[in-house]
Order: sequence, then C-alpha cells, then structure tokens
Amino acid sequence: MPVRGYFVWSLTDNFEWAWGYSRRFGLVVVDYGTQRRIPKDSFEWYRQTIAARALPQPSADLA
Repeated sequence: MPVRGYFVWSLTDNFEWAWGYSRRFGLVVVDYGTQRRIPKDSFEWYRQTIAARALPQPSADLA
C-alpha cells in the first residue's frame, strides 16, 4: 500500500510525553529563553528526503 502521508511528530510525541523536558526529540529544538526554533540535522535530512520523494543513499562513512 502506498504511503500518502507521514507525520514525524506522531512518532516522537510518545517519547516526549515519557521524558518531559529532560530530553529533546523531534526535528526542531526550541530555545526556551527566546522561543527561537533551531532546526536539527535531522530536519535537513527529512527536508531532502521529502523533496527527493525517496530515501537518500547512505554516505560512504556509514558503509
């Protein structure tokens, strides 16, 4: 069956509820003092994956 949509936070929400503010999950970190949103490396990976509509090839250092 083809995947028509996927919500990243659906998966990570369960971890956030369990760990509270002691750990950071998701694609973006929020600086609580300024409320600035800071994209993580995983944000860029996910953006590229969505744009390509395919999983990227593993890098040479992972092989």
